Amino acid sequence: MDAQEFRKDFIEGVKANAATTGEGSSASFVSDFAQYLQETEFLMDFNAAYFEGVGKRNRKLRVDGYAYDEFDKTMSLIIADYDVVEKERVLVRTQVGLLQERLRAFVDHALNSTLHLEVEMSRPCSDLVDLLLEKRNEIRKYQLLIFTTATISAKISKLESSDIDGVPSECQIWDINRLFKVCGSDTGRPIIEIDFKEHSEHGIPCMEASGTETRDFKSYLCIIPGTLLADIYDKYGSRLLEGNVRSFLSTKVAVNKKIRTTILQCPERFFAYNNGISATAMSIKIDSTPYGRFLVFAKDFQIINGGQTTASLSNARFRDKADLGTIYVQMKLTVIESSLEEEATELVQNISRSSNSQNKVSDADFFSTHPFHVRMERFSQRLYARATGGLQHETKWFYERARGQYLQKQMRMTAGEKKKFMLQNPKNQLITKTDLAKVRNSWKGLPHIVSRGAQKNFSEFAKTTSEEWEASDDGLVFNEKYFQESVALVLMFRYCEAMVTQQRWYSQGYRANIVTYTIAILHTLIQKQFFGRDLDLMNIWIRQNVPDAVIKALIGLSERVYDKLTDPKRGVENVTQWCKQEACWKSVHSIEYRLPSDIHACLIGRDELRAAEREAKYDQRIDSETETMTKIIGISQEQWQNVLDFATAGRMITPEELTAMRIACQMPQKMPTPGQCKKLIAVLERIEAEGFKL
Repeated sequence: MDAQEFRKDFIEGVKANAATTGEGSSASFVSDFAQYLQETEFLMDFNAAYFEGVGKRNRKLRVDGYAYDEFDKTMSLIIADYDVVEKERVLVRTQVGLLQERLRAFVDHALNSTLHLEVEMSRPCSDLVDLLLEKRNEIRKYQLLIFTTATISAKISKLESSDIDGVPSECQIWDINRLFKVCGSDTGRPIIEIDFKEHSEHGIPCMEASGTETRDFKSYLCIIPGTLLADIYDKYGSRLLEGNVRSFLSTKVAVNKKIRTTILQCPERFFAYNNGISATAMSIKIDSTPYGRFLVFAKDFQIINGGQTTASLSNARFRDKADLGTIYVQMKLTVIESSLEEEATELVQNISRSSNSQNKVSDADFFSTHPFHVRMERFSQRLYARATGGLQHETKWFYERARGQYLQKQMRMTAGEKKKFMLQNPKNQLITKTDLAKVRNSWKGLPHIVSRGAQKNFSEFAKTTSEEWEASDDGLVFNEKYFQESVALVLMFRYCEAMVTQQRWYSQGYRANIVTYTIAILHTLIQKQFFGRDLDLMNIWIRQNVPDAVIKALIGLSERVYDKLTDPKRGVENVTQWCKQEACWKSVHSIEYRLPSDIHACLIGRDELRAAEREAKYDQRIDSETETMTKIIGISQEQWQNVLDFATAGRMITPEELTAMRIACQMPQKMPTPGQCKKLIAVLERIEAEGFKL
């Protein structure tokens, strides 16, 4: 796939979504663009909030959406430049200036005029105005984002953006070519490249940590001035932090009080008191000078431990006007040598996990390589869904375990191979990790968590799923049936999304909230009104569509949910913020609605459901044992002997494991039992953590 193919697919997808949802093409364009940027972790969240009008002195106002990063206090405001009629259209600096000005005028009118009185309370833009007023003294930076269907003029290399309301701002243009480069790159996200000489004359003093070099990485010890660390954080914000650490910290207090006290009261002791930071990079440049060696450049620089230290320095300088001139921070920098992206990602996550062990960051925070995802991916590659809509072939639901997998697979295909792939894996059957978290938590009765945004919802899902995996004997509850039922929930969710936008009562706002609450209350009412029964999700998987009785219930409930979410008597005036609270979910519980009687035919008894679950667990146990046995057999006698020697020398093996190991050393004359195979895998994991390589 090249950039032109990507553009064509993207635009066609926008048009298809607009037709399905009933939204305008421009709104679908912004929504689809933002979805990609969320997947690349450029945006942590996205809220549609279209508004266009005229403000003071006849200034044109326009906004299409926004995202607020609670961690680094960045307000991102989005404006669309959507036009696919013209060919080879180029966006020039003059047009960029006009788009910038409309966003700036919108903020000015929201903060300093009567916009809060002009926007209807039922519209999402009202929430944006409220948020701007509420966070006015908290916002650290305004990020103006222009999403365009044009090509950026080659003459635009850098954009100036003056302060807004006394707060620094920056402007970024995203055209489809730029999006393609990011999504099609090996990392699938924007790469941060830092020239440290821009912030310090020589760069950062550093020394190689002798004896630590391996074929995978090199390590360096650096001393980074507090001013420089705050500078790069001010420039890049939370994108500087490794993704999983950012998700973890975003749920905590961003500024540590003890760190702040040290900065303000005894900055000269900061180096002694603070643990410092850990970072990774894919490549670096070091200069040797008469004054020593200095780190002058780093590509794909990510802070994997020390996020609170970094944010605290920046915040203390901003809020407390603290002088960071005498503060220095120790930094451990690991430069990844691996050329394979998946290997590099896994290594970064392993380093991140170890670096954050003192902060009790669980494996859920490093969830992209969790065996749960690997298993879901295998099911998606193996299971075929029934042909529907006149298709003459079965299809698959593609589960995207790693960021950008779906697109990456197409990049390396010929036109013929891509056509075959798309027939078997249609784009409307792509499921991302955040999609799965969204539908599962909705069905679980957590719509207020889902409403907090994709990243926060995923963090909660990852935490509970990780705990359930550990508690269910190697994750037996996450079996083939679980995947198929998840697809059924996705079908319901996507039907509900399309249905809501076509209702007469819908006023172009809060669709995501309406849908998650509708799905959640449907499940609650089924359990209340049909005791001992539940929705037969496997039947939806088999049919690959939503039954009429369920459709009838979703339509009836969605309007009542909308009325409840926007009720003038709601607990919080801002609807978006209200939807994030458990009190909102409790209020939705009060909806009085009798489910249609014919929905009974779509239900399954608890006894029958439990029997199916037991069978699914049994099948998964067999699959897991077969998979484990295959791994064990794939290791030679000589390798098992090396494992045995290493484990016994380090006294890292129990008597039962020793028995299993001796049998492994005699394969194929003797074969370990399934239980012994699990013990062998445990030994392998333990000794590999101690540095053993098979």
